[in-house]
Amino acid sequence: MYPNPTSHSTPNAEQLNSDCRCTSLNRKALRAELAKLDDNDALYRMITEERPHLFAESAVFIDRDCLDRQLHIISALERVISLPAYQQHVLTHAPDAAQFFTEAQGVFLGYDFHLSAAGPKLIEINSNAGGALINAVLIRAQNRCCEIVEHRQPGKLDLPRQSSHPAENLFMDMFYREWQAERDLKPLRSIAIVDHDPLNQYLWPEFLLFKHLFAQHQIQTVICDPAELSHRDGALWHGDLKIDLVYNRLTDFGLEAESCLALREAYLTNAVVLTPHPRNHALYADKRNLAWLGNDAFLQTIGVDENTRSVLQAGIAHTVLVEPKNAEWFWSNRKQLFFKPAKGYGSKAAYRGDKLTRRVFEDILQHDYVAQTLVKPSERHLDAGELKLDLRHYVYRGQTQLICARLYQGQTTNFRTPGGGFAQVLVVS
Repeated sequence: MYPNPTSHSTPNAEQLNSDCRCTSLNRKALRAELAKLDDNDALYRMITEERPHLFAESAVFIDRDCLDRQLHIISALERVISLPAYQQHVLTHAPDAAQFFTEAQGVFLGYDFHLSAAGPKLIEINSNAGGALINAVLIRAQNRCCEIVEHRQPGKLDLPRQSSHPAENLFMDMFYREWQAERDLKPLRSIAIVDHDPLNQYLWPEFLLFKHLFAQHQIQTVICDPAELSHRDGALWHGDLKIDLVYNRLTDFGLEAESCLALREAYLTNAVVLTPHPRNHALYADKRNLAWLGNDAFLQTIGVDENTRSVLQAGIAHTVLVEPKNAEWFWSNRKQLFFKPAKGYGSKAAYRGDKLTRRVFEDILQHDYVAQTLVKPSERHLDAGELKLDLRHYVYRGQTQLICARLYQGQTTNFRTPGGGFAQVLVVS
């Protein structure tokens, strides 16, 4: 529990993140939640034994004002990204498949924030962000934490509950909206959850959770590698099953690999509904976009109003394109920078400047990278030690559906830290 029970003032989020030692994860409740889906405990073993640091033991706290500022930043970003002039600009360096227009918006955008002393800073946007359904289960497997805290999750879940599974209802409605945007009132009968070698993906348990969710709605579902799909007779097939919709978990964002050829052909001929899709990644998640979204002069030229520009200037970690002609400046200032590949994901090939060798830096100059002003993450102090934290908003059509935190040690989130992993977020009024 939070110490100092004699104090009558309500602690803020920073104090709670420093002083609260509650172990809020209820493993018995987690086991019961997963047993509803799998009565032989296989899912529970996958998570607790094979992925022991997937779920953090403790909650993370944010102040209501901090949450509101994040929501304003997301809203401002969505307004700019919807502008034709912005889209025309960023699509010039997008892969061919991103030029194809689809009415589907793309499920599970992930807006990731660090909480700096100057307020929340967006560090990146991810398409096909993983973990949303995992976190929905996590939220239901919690003990109450610090009675003085308003025990509410932010986002769409910060509403009176209409059922015992509000997140799953939101997510299922989202997939139906994606389907109906492309196919109107036709029934959705089949879904393929697609990733490279899915059985060996770290979030394989989440694929199983989605398969169960879709099955509850009488949707036949397969989990497969893209190489298992074929495009024939004007449709996408997995064996003898005609696929209506693909839930895309691939990190080949442009569907450029040979193994994705059938999926790419089906998508570009409108033979299947794909979500998220290459255009979604190109508009939102290419890391180069942050250099433009935070560039006041560029935003003025495309007609963005002063208030929106001000929100983005304050709310986006300063990001610039890495250009060889400025190599000496980047090298001299590297200790204040974080280097990310333009099409990166999961912190792969990303480097803190103060850890950078000259050889790696020379390699960075040969590829599409951005450099971002290093925003030190805030911390959660636990008996296991001091853990860094970031926040992720799962967003659809501009609306936050769920927020989670990730606790970790080291350079980036890694799900390898004792006491770390996904953590529920609680709002402090």
